[in-house]
Amino acid sequence: MFRQLIALMTVAALGMISSNVRVQAADLVRVGILGIDNYGSVAYTEFLNKPHAEGVFEGMRVVAAYPVGSDDYPDSAKLGAQWKDQLSKMYQTPKDPKDAVPPIEWVDSLDALLSKVDCVMIFSLDARLHRKQAEPVLRAGKKLFIGRPLASSPEDAVAIMKIAAETKTPCWSGSQHRFSTGFAGMVNHPEVGKVIGCDVYGGWDPKAPEADKFWRPLHSLETLYTIMGGPGVVSVTCASTPTTELITATWKDGRVGTYRGIKEGAVKYSATVFGDKGVSTAGIYGHGVPVKGVVPTNDEYVGYKPLATEIAKFFKTGQVPVQPAETLEIFALMQAAEESRAKNGAVVPLKNLWESK
Repeated sequence: MFRQLIALMTVAALGMISSNVRVQAADLVRVGILGIDNYGSVAYTEFLNKPHAEGVFEGMRVVAAYPVGSDDYPDSAKLGAQWKDQLSKMYQTPKDPKDAVPPIEWVDSLDALLSKVDCVMIFSLDARLHRKQAEPVLRAGKKLFIGRPLASSPEDAVAIMKIAAETKTPCWSGSQHRFSTGFAGMVNHPEVGKVIGCDVYGGWDPKAPEADKFWRPLHSLETLYTIMGGPGVVSVTCASTPTTELITATWKDGRVGTYRGIKEGAVKYSATVFGDKGVSTAGIYGHGVPVKGVVPTNDEYVGYKPLATEIAKFFKTGQVPVQPAETLEIFALMQAAEESRAKNGAVVPLKNLWESK
């Protein structure tokens, strides 16, 4: 009788364990990656697949990836192979075997990827691919994050957002600079107050491929919008010299923000912020906000974590942290800057891309 009781208890316990495993599997948010030649594929998987993840990263994992590349994009094949190797080895040989996570499954088609995941991150370096990649993901109803830039043209950017709206599938894109504390923390900074203006600066590679023209200024323009707030720009001018690309944007409330694209000399990413209480330099990427004008560099470096956090929250809630109107306005700003450059710095009104396409 005792042995029968033990046997029944063992079966029941195994059933409970099996049930718990099924519940955990059912609760897991399964993330897929489409295109891996952008380093973001590695950077964000490090957070999503970390053993014993806590907080917003708990219950989420990259389970599959489709490593499609671009034949005519510089370094796509080389970087794709490099990041695939890192992704394949990630968390596979920990000191404690209990810390190992299931390996990422490599698939050979988008259909195969979509059949295995709940949401998708696009990390193809070649933004010309994004529209074609995004459409089937959105039509399958999978929540979608697209690594910057959203697209390679304003037309493609609008098309992606319109498909997202049509299918009622949440989709967004953003730079990691947008959420970095040293930049985002300048909004309502106690030493600055209400932001009246902002001068942002960062790199601009004049030798970058044409496909990258909406990539080059994006870190800095997203920083500008984070600090100034958006949408709200009504006109743009652009002065271009061999050393500098200077874009000046006027907001509808009369505030002015600028982006200085550095083509020659030392390249740094930061800003000067003008407020009703004071003027302050912003922080630097990955670090905190300045105090009395001193930029911290010995604090904890957070790097990609703030954006990884936003991606994880989005996959769990479906709430986008950056609205389509703001993302599309940044594309309109870059388009207007190109027109102003061609017209020797003339003032160019911003178009409403959503209504004009």
